[in-house]
Amino acid sequence: MYLGIDTHKHYSQVAVVDDDGNLQDEIRLQNEDLATLAQEYAGGEAAIKASGTYRPIYEMLDEHLDVTLVNPAKTRIIADATVKTDRVDAKRLAHMLRADMLAESYVPPDEIRELRDLVRTRKSLIEERTAEKNRVRAVLTRTNNTYDSELFGPTGREFLAELSLSEADRTIVEAHLSVIEELTEQIEEIEDLIEMKVLEYSETQLLLSIPGVGNFTSAVIVAELGEIDRFDRHEEVVSYAGLDPTVHQSGETEVRGSISKEGPAVLRWALVQAATNAVRYDEYLGNFYTRLKERKNHKIAIVATARKLLVSVFYMLTRKETYNPPEVSA
Repeated sequence: MYLGIDTHKHYSQVAVVDDDGNLQDEIRLQNEDLATLAQEYAGGEAAIKASGTYRPIYEMLDEHLDVTLVNPAKTRIIADATVKTDRVDAKRLAHMLRADMLAESYVPPDEIRELRDLVRTRKSLIEERTAEKNRVRAVLTRTNNTYDSELFGPTGREFLAELSLSEADRTIVEAHLSVIEELTEQIEEIEDLIEMKVLEYSETQLLLSIPGVGNFTSAVIVAELGEIDRFDRHEEVVSYAGLDPTVHQSGETEVRGSISKEGPAVLRWALVQAATNAVRYDEYLGNFYTRLKERKNHKIAIVATARKLLVSVFYMLTRKETYNPPEVSA
């Protein structure tokens, strides 16, 4: 049997199709009841669309069914559909699953999912802390106060404590500072856990051999790439990361544009950060970046360097080798 499951936050619409493509059942049920449904059709196949809430449903179904996590953006008949209702989507998923026409999203093993959750949460918390810091700076700007050094270091905190502010502004600043302290504690707890995870993975240890790559960056790259053996060629990794250039072709004319940006944004961010550090410490990548920057500009050069670095990462992880770039000729 083939089950197409259109999932929502609290409920799912299910369509069941047999081997001949005949619709056997349609049902709408609460998500907690999907476990019973999976047991009923144990040994069959199911398809659900990738979404922000797919994880618990996937894990529930995966106990009894062969589950395909569908990438809607790459499954054109779903992405381009003009009629989109729960029943239609569920039936469409079931029929396309039976016909093997679905573009599948990668589901990493549990340990990689856990590492991915940690690094994404750290990044999210840091962004929240940055927003809180900007709100403090906004109060200073509004009250015509300036501070040229690090505002949230020891001396900056002294400056803030001694600043003459109205009762309302003082309350606002203290509220934001309290949130910043709480977020910092949470970030440090997560960073400690990430550091422990980095020590457990041989892959992260290999990436630490790249000049300028630290614990967090190595953890992000490993978490977002997942199992490296799912890629056969370095071009596939580059495409997955969204660092491949878009190509527009008309007749015999081929024009390469900006990068596709189709992969995980956090992976591209980590690779660009790694490249930005590496060009300062690694002669091979540094020379590549400098030459390209002279002909193009910084943005193009650093993205191209991130792509070259990713290719090195692919071969490092595939061959289980530390970073060993070609020698730079004098």
